Amino acid sequence: MNDWNPIASVYNPLKAGSIDGTDLEPHDRAVWRAMFARYKPNKGVVGDPLLTLYVARLNPQTTEERLQEVFSKYGQINRLRLVRDIVTGFSKRYAFIEYKEERSITRARREANKLVVDQNELFVDFEQERTLKGWIPRRLGGGQGGKKESGQLRFGGKDRPFRKPISLGMGQFQDWSGGAREWDRGSKERDDRHTQRERGQSTRPHERDPEWGNRGARDERDRGREKDSYREKYRNSDREREDRRSSDKHRHRDRR
Repeated sequence: MNDWNPIASVYNPLKAGSIDGTDLEPHDRAVWRAMFARYKPNKGVVGDPLLTLYVARLNPQTTEERLQEVFSKYGQINRLRLVRDIVTGFSKRYAFIEYKEERSITRARREANKLVVDQNELFVDFEQERTLKGWIPRRLGGGQGGKKESGQLRFGGKDRPFRKPISLGMGQFQDWSGGAREWDRGSKERDDRHTQRERGQSTRPHERDPEWGNRGARDERDRGREKDSYREKYRNSDREREDRRSSDKHRHRDRR
């Protein structure tokens, strides 16, 4: 973890497929392809790699003149090369454009990406074949592009750097264990409150009364008094009924 950097200095397909560069297993098949790919950079390429732009997903009918027309509005172009098949001469649908100034390539990278040219949406990025050691192109499962929909995102570049990984040091383990102790303590307090509620006792200190104790006990006493009053009332009613019955008996005897 000491050599971690948000920008990759050496290209590793496994790390590029990880959001923080710490994955140990590939999360998609393209990463597997890139890990076992054998790619050798073209040593015949000339020009400044820091000022060279990579343009892909071109229409097969797009020519050098059309690319010159589209990308010259971002700055002065030093060199333009549309890659073609050696045998057939057909376009391989990607090109390299070298600008004269750094601000021109930065503007072209920002504004020309996803630009529609000849009914095709372009993919524009900085050249990394000569600037990043161990580079694997996107057609072999590498690169640093990708979409969220396809799940093939790549990280470690300037536009999409690695996120800072979560450090699990001893200090954080101690904090976590302390938090667990606090949680246990809180659970015990909750259990105590629950038992107090079942017993009819108050769980809040401001509800306690010096004369009656707590609110729960006071409610229990009130309920007991109400029960006693109801019992006394029923007893009185029973006595009244008995008295009426006895008086009725005496009346019947007198009539006889």
